[in-house]
Amino acid sequence: MIQPEQTVTVASPLIGVVSEVSVDRGDLVETGQVVARLVSTTDQAAVALAKARADSDAEVKGSQARLDFETRRVDRGRELRAKGVASVVDLDEWESSLVVAQANLVEARVNHTLAKLELVRAQAALELRTIRSPLHGVVVEVMLRPGEYADPPQVMKLAQIDPLRIESYAPVSMLGKLRVGMPATVVPEVGTEYEAKIVVVDRVVDAASGTFGVRATMPNPDHAMLAGLRCKIRFQP
Repeated sequence: MIQPEQTVTVASPLIGVVSEVSVDRGDLVETGQVVARLVSTTDQAAVALAKARADSDAEVKGSQARLDFETRRVDRGRELRAKGVASVVDLDEWESSLVVAQANLVEARVNHTLAKLELVRAQAALELRTIRSPLHGVVVEVMLRPGEYADPPQVMKLAQIDPLRIESYAPVSMLGKLRVGMPATVVPEVGTEYEAKIVVVDRVVDAASGTFGVRATMPNPDHAMLAGLRCKIRFQP
């Protein structure tokens, strides 16, 4: 039997209403391609708000300006104190204000860093509502349509058809003659012959039938061969 290399059921990581399904049965999809989306109005607003906060450095600039002012005032105050013009109390007050300004700048920078991290978190939450293909293959079945509630979250089924996988059974008389990496010829029930390569040789024999399983892989870059066909396979030990 000629089978897809793998078949996966693509699911949404979140429960929600489907807003878009961008592919249909039989369509080819690439790895990472967007195949569906959930309604994400709230998450989009959260990203916009987080981005506005992350892009704004007004608090940092304001705290820096205040620190620069307090630094200059302390410098002048120390000069005045050295001349006996300013009192110890005045200088102590100015130095305390400088320490507060330094702390405020540190806090402003921390808040700005947290705002950037919040943007990353909001973008990640929004990305969870975008469903992407995990493989290069074909859409086998679409289970949900726009407006439907993704619970259960299975959205569609995809199959990787390049390469194709051929599952066969060899007689026990060939045991020890077939090895991984050996070539094989696949003859489907329709079409021409194709070259394949053995990738798995079972180490357990089925006693009832006197056979053991052999798996071969066959390139299918142009998707000319369809999965699901029966075939014959000739091994070349």
